[in-house]
Amino acid sequence: MRRAKITIVGAGNVGATCAHWCAAAELGDIVLLDIPQTEDMPKGKALDLMQSSPIMGFDSTITGTTSYDDTAGSDVIVVTAGIARKPGMSRDDLLATNARIVGSVSEQIKATSPDAIIILVSNPLDAMVQRALQVTGFPSNRVVGQAGVLDTARYRTFLAMELGVSIEDISALLMGGHGDTMVPMPSCTSVGGIPVRQLIDDARLEEIVDRARKGGAEIVGLLKTGSAYYAPAAATAQMVEAIVKDKKRLIPCAAYCDQEYGVGGYYVGVPVVLGSGGVEKIIELDLSEQEQSDFNHSVDAVKELVAAMDKLVADG
Repeated sequence: MRRAKITIVGAGNVGATCAHWCAAAELGDIVLLDIPQTEDMPKGKALDLMQSSPIMGFDSTITGTTSYDDTAGSDVIVVTAGIARKPGMSRDDLLATNARIVGSVSEQIKATSPDAIIILVSNPLDAMVQRALQVTGFPSNRVVGQAGVLDTARYRTFLAMELGVSIEDISALLMGGHGDTMVPMPSCTSVGGIPVRQLIDDARLEEIVDRARKGGAEIVGLLKTGSAYYAPAAATAQMVEAIVKDKKRLIPCAAYCDQEYGVGGYYVGVPVVLGSGGVEKIIELDLSEQEQSDFNHSVDAVKELVAAMDKLVADG
């Protein structure tokens, strides 16, 4: 049986750690690509990871490269490329720069791996996954964004910490855009099957949700010189696994919604079935009046972000 070919574009902390998770789980053979100032950097990281295989007992082959030729025929491509927002940089600066980077990467993917499923990780996520769809012209089910898995993982972690229970017993869901407008779904949150509102009052639950919304910023504040990468990489690896193993995982992802939820053609976080066909189904929930209002607010924020990106791209 042929192993899946998994390309990770961007060999920084998120990309390299994702390669680590994927290799250790033997999800396929991995190509780690970057275009750094030092051309040998991705080769060095790939070789280092390969040398861990005899110790950890995995057989995945890991190749480091700066050429998209080595990625040709990939089954899954993870895009982590882009810059982080720096002091003094406006949102538009970040948006314009990363739209150019993701656009360029998408052109290369279209040329070398036209049948691939793309998982976007680059920020601002909801706009970047839209950009990848625009440039590749791939069917929307084969272009998906990683956000909901990470956001929900943070939410579940904080709930487990609050209640002093196993993380395995926390089941939760967040929807909407990635960031401050994400929408908690208490009706879809339980602890060992017990509705969370029977265990945590609404005021405290909102504090926990707010911490999940700001989870990335909290880590940036603690690290001082970097941003989160272990959890984002693990979340991405879970999505890769769902695709290459056709696991049909029901997880929240940034998926293209047109008629669904009345979104009208934008990427937004919703529960989906993720398998070998990419986003195989979008699950539509009956939202409460408050949940629908919050979701609509989040979708509006995504639309504003995409409109700003489209204008920046058009202006060059």
